[in-house]
Amino acid sequence: MRFGVVGTGYWARATHAAALAAHPDADLVGVWGRSFARATELAEAVGGLAYEDVDDMFANVDAVAFAVPPDTQAGLAVRAANRGCHLLMDKPVSFSTQDADRVVEAVDQAGVRSLVFFTSRFAANQAHWLAGVQEQPGWNAGYVRMYASIFEPGNPFGQSPWRRERGALWDIGPHGLSILLPVLGPVDRVVAERGRGDTVTVLLHHESGAASTMSLSLTAPPGSRGNSWQVFGQDQQTSMPESTTSPVEAMGACISELLTGQPGRWQHPCDVHFGREVVRILAAADMFLKKSPQARSAPVG
Repeated sequence: MRFGVVGTGYWARATHAAALAAHPDADLVGVWGRSFARATELAEAVGGLAYEDVDDMFANVDAVAFAVPPDTQAGLAVRAANRGCHLLMDKPVSFSTQDADRVVEAVDQAGVRSLVFFTSRFAANQAHWLAGVQEQPGWNAGYVRMYASIFEPGNPFGQSPWRRERGALWDIGPHGLSILLPVLGPVDRVVAERGRGDTVTVLLHHESGAASTMSLSLTAPPGSRGNSWQVFGQDQQTSMPESTTSPVEAMGACISELLTGQPGRWQHPCDVHFGREVVRILAAADMFLKKSPQARSAPVG
C-alpha cells in the first residue's frame, strides 16, 4: 500500500515515517508539510517525494498517516477520504464533535478504512492485557492517572502550541479513554475539575452504571510523575502493565491492522467512530470546565 505522511515534526519523523519506512508491506512514497523545505528533508530521508500541494499527494497514494495538530488533521482527513485514501489518524481526531462527525461521514461515504493511533491499544503486552480484561465480566470502576512534565528544555513535545493551549485533557486524555471505554462501556455524563498547572481530573459516569476517574497532567513536579491504569470488579482488580513496545513498534502494528482490512464496510475497535466518541467525551469535560462552579455535570454529546 502506498502511503503519504502529513506532517514533518518530531512525531511524524520518529514514529509515523520510521514505522512506515520499516514496514514490509507499506511503501512510504510522499510527504507533505506546511514547510516544503522540511517535507523535502524528510522525504529524502525515507526515499519518497515531497509535495507542495497536499491534494496532489492524496491523488497519488492509497493511504495517509497524519501527524499534525488535531484541528488541522480533521479537515485534511476529510479531503483525503474524499480522494479515496485510507486514514491513519493521530489522537484526538479533532477538537470538536462537529469536526469529528465530518471525518466519520467522509470515511463512511467513501468506504475507506480508518484507524486512530491510541498507543496502548497497539502495544503488544498492553493490548494482550486489555483483551484478557474484556473477556471477564463485572468490571464496575476504573482509574487512570497520567502525570508527566513535557514543557521542559529538550522535550520534543514541549514546543507544541496545541499542547500548550489545550493541555493534558486533550493530549493524554484520549489514552485514558482508549482503555476505560472498551472495559466499562460508553459514557453519558462527566464532571471535571482543574488542579495546579494544566492538571485536570475527570469523573466519568458510564451507561452501564460504572464510574471511572482520569487524573491527568503535563506539568507535574518530579515527585508526582508516573502512570497508573486500574480497573475494579466485584471480586478482583487489575493494573495495566508498563508498555514493553516502542512507539515505532506499536505504530507498525497499527499499520498492519490497517493493511489487513477486507473489502466492504471497515469496522475496527479503534476506527474513526471510536475516535469520535473519545472527542465527544473530551468536549463534554472541556465544556464543564468552562461552566460555572455550580454546574453538576455535563451531558456527553
